[in-house]
Amino acid sequence: MSDQPAKVYLVGAGPGDPGLLTLRAAELLSTADLVLYDGLVNPLLLRLTTGVCERTARTRQGDGSVVPQHEINQRLIEESRAGRTVVRLKGGDPFIFGRGSEELAALEAAGVPVEVVPGITAATAAGEYAGFSFTHRQFASAVAFVTGHEDPTRPASRLDYRALAAFPGTLVFYMGLGRIQSICAELMSHGKPEQTPAAVVCSASLPSQQVVAATLSDLPERAAAAGVHAPSLIIVGECVRQRTGRSWFERGPLFGRTVGITRPDDQCDEVAAKILRLSGQPVLMPLIRITPATEYQCAALDAALQRLPDFGWLVFTSVNGVSSFFDRLWQTGRDQRSVAHMKFAAIGPSTAAALESRSLRPDIVPGEFRAEALAAEMAPYVSGCRILWAGASRGRDVLPQMLTESGAQVEKLVVYNNEDSAALDASVVDRIQSGRLDWIGISSPSIASRLAALADSERLDFAATKTKIASISPVTSRTARESGLTVAAEAVDYTWDGILQAIVRAEVTGAN
Repeated sequence: MSDQPAKVYLVGAGPGDPGLLTLRAAELLSTADLVLYDGLVNPLLLRLTTGVCERTARTRQGDGSVVPQHEINQRLIEESRAGRTVVRLKGGDPFIFGRGSEELAALEAAGVPVEVVPGITAATAAGEYAGFSFTHRQFASAVAFVTGHEDPTRPASRLDYRALAAFPGTLVFYMGLGRIQSICAELMSHGKPEQTPAAVVCSASLPSQQVVAATLSDLPERAAAAGVHAPSLIIVGECVRQRTGRSWFERGPLFGRTVGITRPDDQCDEVAAKILRLSGQPVLMPLIRITPATEYQCAALDAALQRLPDFGWLVFTSVNGVSSFFDRLWQTGRDQRSVAHMKFAAIGPSTAAALESRSLRPDIVPGEFRAEALAAEMAPYVSGCRILWAGASRGRDVLPQMLTESGAQVEKLVVYNNEDSAALDASVVDRIQSGRLDWIGISSPSIASRLAALADSERLDFAATKTKIASISPVTSRTARESGLTVAAEAVDYTWDGILQAIVRAEVTGAN
């Protein structure tokens, strides 16, 4: 028990798109000891924290019984009194048809310090991501947020449907999909015209977003036929007329598409963000792990660092190689002055950028981001030179072979380990088997081989599930095909940006 209770933060996670999280929420996640999140929170947000993450579902699995709110309140109090900083992460906004106000009251009554961080509520995203404004001045001067799911313990409804039917603006019903027939019927029976525009927006702001627009009288049938599901909002009002086709969000080139990212877990976030900006859904499925050099490897690395004056070139073929080499250089009491006499070669722009972040300009970056091109560009300058290649524990041997043929002496220095992941996550396997993973990007021959091996062990048939493979380069494509995989798209620019561009081209052209 701590002498002073730690602060509890009631934080809005936004409607689903992780880019809509507030800066304050991101700051708190980065420092939290414990994150208690609800079922509507996008799991990608949990990558912002190093704290323990625990889902606090209101419904128990198995028997389907409901977890009383007072149990959640008590858990927050206990964790605070134990000295743990808690972020209670809630979908949308904590107080807009959430239980945040009840949690706040319980915490304050217990003397627990608390802060509330508002979030973008689902209604805001539903309208703006679907393409209509609730208060467009041509259609409405007011908007009303209405619960479609009242407290079942109340003896009577608090909703005045006569007043709602006469409301001079837009109506937005939360949690009302299960009662859509009743809601529409009540509005019409109290005077709302049958031809009033109405819509259901499902999974607002996510790549799985679905919008069904109709008239008030037709909406229940149209929504059922479209198979919409919770979380959804029902919007009633003239503003729905603004939707004349796909919205700005739905016109994203990867809207409705899921893309598997196979690179190491700690390198997925940048690619995931780019997929999201293309209106796609990233699926993290790292197939390799990057681990530090072993004690034995570090001994060899340290010995090589003592011989740096003997080398004329330092070659890097990955961002990991750059960071691992210079981190070790610093740890052994050295800095960039130790390599001031050397020339630098980088296999591509990302590796070059990693060097530049350390105030080092590469002398050679080939136009094609592959070992053959790098060796060819270095060939005229390396005869008689000693070259130090800082790279992974495994990889292709073409670079040292070609440089040796050019008259250079090449020493391979292992600065990090490239290892296979143990297995595919069960959720990823389920996505593939159920046809809910559209693309998998592979960015190295080792990843291609690993994907083929895991697919074989899990008995995954990509052709049957229509999961397509996008490769980073011809070399990776060749390994994939030799391993039994079919490559549907290949990058022109040998980067992850290139993989995404190849997927977009394939989607636009309808490649199978």
